[in-house]
Amino acid sequence: MSALPSVSSLAGPELVDFRRRLEARLEQAVSFADGSSGRRGRETLQAGGKRLRPLLVYLSSPLAGRGAPDLERGAAAVELVHMASLVHDDVLDRAALRRGLPTVWATHGDAVATATGDYLFARAFAVLAETGNAPASALLADCALALSRGEALQKLQARRPETTPAEYLARCTLKTGALFATACVLGARLGGASDPGTVAALHDYGRSLGLAFQVADDVLDCDGTPEATGKALGTDLIDGTPTLPLLLAARDDRVVAAALRHGVRPADVLGVLHRVGATGALEAARAEAYRHVRAAEAALERLGDDFDLPALGAVAHGVVNRDS
Repeated sequence: MSALPSVSSLAGPELVDFRRRLEARLEQAVSFADGSSGRRGRETLQAGGKRLRPLLVYLSSPLAGRGAPDLERGAAAVELVHMASLVHDDVLDRAALRRGLPTVWATHGDAVATATGDYLFARAFAVLAETGNAPASALLADCALALSRGEALQKLQARRPETTPAEYLARCTLKTGALFATACVLGARLGGASDPGTVAALHDYGRSLGLAFQVADDVLDCDGTPEATGKALGTDLIDGTPTLPLLLAARDDRVVAAALRHGVRPADVLGVLHRVGATGALEAARAEAYRHVRAAEAALERLGDDFDLPALGAVAHGVVNRDS
């Protein structure tokens, strides 16, 4: 189950209205150009998604600042960066499916997909520039750099079962934790929060939340269903991406280690994933995800009651209690 339904009930009709305005702003942003990149950008938007990162922008604002127009711009910019990074990731990973639909790369090839990702990045910064907030733009630029560093690190770690859990988490911090943290900091600042301790607490909450989300996502790749996740089971194993459950299993099972290092035939994927489960690696990885949930909750304890703490706490649990 996604984290969003339970949070929507906690945050009330204001969140529903915010999401409606967000979708309209995203549609406006991707429709800026009429060429191939613009059309592919609209297709990417229409494929849907949890919109978890823009939700964090909204929820990380002080309650009194949720009506600020810049909050919508920040939320849209964060989602556009996320969309852009996914399109680029699909090019690098040669991914055929995303959310159960053919990727831009699979349908249109390298050049169009790369240009589409570039277009979405450009639109993200154009939307955020409308705030006139230079520090916000600098924050998102630093985040985009972290995303690219994380993707490069993933390529360096590919097919290396000797990758350590610490190295894996460092990669996840760049690839996922950075954007979650940036979403929370943008929400705090654009919503009017200026206390450094408050902003730091939300940054730490977002980073821990991102790590919990990524570890849970990697478990789902081993133990989920294609209908729920929108991609083939064992995609990470096929690609040679060393995720935490695969790394933990490879320590105890030479077959898993060999499959991660040398590749695996499609017909053998489910058998190898069964071996992953038999080592206890999935349970250990889930425990690691919950460790980061607890770290996120600890960060929330540093915030005052001018924030929606119940909704932020619900997100922390929702990112691991899901099937997609």
